Amino acid sequence: MSSPFTPDFFIAKLTPSGQQCDAWADQPLLHSLEAGSIDWPSSCRNGTCRTCLGTLVSGSVRYEIEWPGLSEDEKAEGCVLPCVAYPLGDVVLEDPTR
Repeated sequence: MSSPFTPDFFIAKLTPSGQQCDAWADQPLLHSLEAGSIDWPSSCRNGTCRTCLGTLVSGSVRYEIEWPGLSEDEKAEGCVLPCVAYPLGDVVLEDPTR
C-alpha cells in the first residue's frame, strides 16, 4: 500500500521486444518511457499531433484532457496517445514502428 506522499507506479512493457520501465500513475506514459530509456516517437506532447500514437495490448489508461486526439473507434481498437495517457495499472504497448 502506498503512502499519500508516494504516487503509485506500475510497469509499462513493450511487445514483442520485452523492453520495460516503471510507469508512474501521476505522469503520462511518454514521460515514463523516456525516463526508462525507451525510444518512443513524440512531438507536440499535448495529444494533438498523433506522432506518439501507439497500441495498448493490455491494461488501461486515463486521460486528463477531454479530447485526447483519438476517435471512439480508435479507442475501441486500443489506440493510445502516450503523451497524454496515464496508466491505471500495468500496461503492455506494441513496439512503435518507424
